[in-house]
Amino acid sequence: MIKKITKKASQLLIVGALSAAAIGSVHAEDETIKVGILHSLSGTMAISETSLRDVLLFTFDEINANGGVLGKQIEAVVADGASDWPVFAEKSEQLLAQDKCAAVFGCWTSVSRKFALPVFEKYKGLLFYPVQYEGEEESPNIIYTAEAVGQQAIPAVDYLLAEGYKKFYLIGTDYVYPQTTNIVLFEYLLSKGIPVENIGGGIRYEGDVAVSAGNYTPFGHTDFQQIVADIKGFAASGDACVINTINGDANVPFFKEIAASGLSSDECPIVSFSLSEDEFRSLPTKDLVGHLGCWTYFMSIESAANDKFKADFQTWLKTKAPDAVQKNDRVTCSPMVLSYDGVYLWKAAVEKAGTFDPEAVIKALESGISFEGPGGTVTSQKNHHVTKSVYIGETLEDGQFEILEVIPDVVGEPWLKGTFN
Repeated sequence: MIKKITKKASQLLIVGALSAAAIGSVHAEDETIKVGILHSLSGTMAISETSLRDVLLFTFDEINANGGVLGKQIEAVVADGASDWPVFAEKSEQLLAQDKCAAVFGCWTSVSRKFALPVFEKYKGLLFYPVQYEGEEESPNIIYTAEAVGQQAIPAVDYLLAEGYKKFYLIGTDYVYPQTTNIVLFEYLLSKGIPVENIGGGIRYEGDVAVSAGNYTPFGHTDFQQIVADIKGFAASGDACVINTINGDANVPFFKEIAASGLSSDECPIVSFSLSEDEFRSLPTKDLVGHLGCWTYFMSIESAANDKFKADFQTWLKTKAPDAVQKNDRVTCSPMVLSYDGVYLWKAAVEKAGTFDPEAVIKALESGISFEGPGGTVTSQKNHHVTKSVYIGETLEDGQFEILEVIPDVVGEPWLKGTFN
C-alpha cells in the first residue's frame, strides 16, 4: 500500500534534499583549492610556455597523489595568455576575482608580467613568476623564482670575460627584459674596462646617459640577414661574443642565418638567455653546437633529485597528461624546474602559515623556506626572490648542455642597475 505524503512532509523532503545538496557542494569545495596557471598556449610564445603549463599540471598531480595541501586537493584553473599582453591582465582578473585562485603560476615575458602585476596588487593575489628577467622590480604580490640578472646575465658575462673575450654584441627582442638587461650589462661591461666601441649593437644616449644598448627586433621576426652580417663584421677582428636575449620562435631564423653565414662558435660564441633544452626541440641544434647557455638548472645535472624529477615527469606524460600534450621527445629545462620549485615553496609556505590566505603565505615565504629541487636547494628570500645555484653550459648536438661551471647559492638581487661604479 502506497502512503500519501502530506504537503508539509513534501516541503520538508524538498528542503532536506536542497540542504543535502548544499552541504555536498560545500563539502566538495572544502576538499579542493583552486590554483591558477597563466601561460601562452597559442601565439609566438607558445613554443616556450606550453611546457610550463604541462609541468605545473604534473606538479599538482604529484602533490595531490601525496595528500594535497592542508588536506585539500589542488584544482587547476588554466588560462591562455595567447602571447597577447593585455590578455594576461584580463585572465589575471578572471583567475583572481572570478575563480578565486589562492595562487597563480604564470607569465613568461616581462611585458606579460608587467600587465598582470597591477591586477595582482589590486586584488592582493599571489603570482609566482618562473622565467629569467631584468630585475628592477619588487612587487609585494609576486614571488620571483626566476633568475634575476645576477643569477644569469652577470655570471655569463663574467665567464666570457674570464675566457678572454673583449668584444660583446648585444641583440634581443624589442621589449622590457632585453632592453633593461642590456642596459645593466652595458654598465657592467664598462665597469670591467670594456670600452664603448667594443660593445656592439648600437648605443642610444639621452644627454650623457645611455638609455638603450643593443640591436632589437620585434616578436616573431624572421629576417636576420643584415643583423648577422653586422655581427660577422663585428667579430672579424677576433675576441668577440654575442649576448642573445631574443625570445620565442624568432630564435629559429636567427640561428639558421648564423649557420648560413659560416660564423662558428669557435670564432664568436653566442650565449643565450631565453634558449633552454625545451626550445632546442624546435631548433637545428647541430647549428648551435658550442654556443652557451646560463641557467639555474640543466637537464644534464646528475643528482638523485633530478633523476627522480625527470623520470616522474616522463611517466606523467605517458599516463596522465592531457591528450593534446605532445608526449614524445619531451625534455626538462630551467623555467620548468623553477615552476616546479615554486609550487613546492608555495605548498611549504601554506603549511607553515596554516592557511591559503595570500598575505599570510607571502609572510611565510619572506621568512625563508627551502626546497631541495632538481637543480639543487632553492630558498625564498625576504625580497621575494630565491637563492639558487647557477650553471653555465655548452650546447651539444643532441640539444643538451655540457656543464662547464657551477656557482652555488647565488642570492637573487633585483636592483643591479647603476651599482657597478
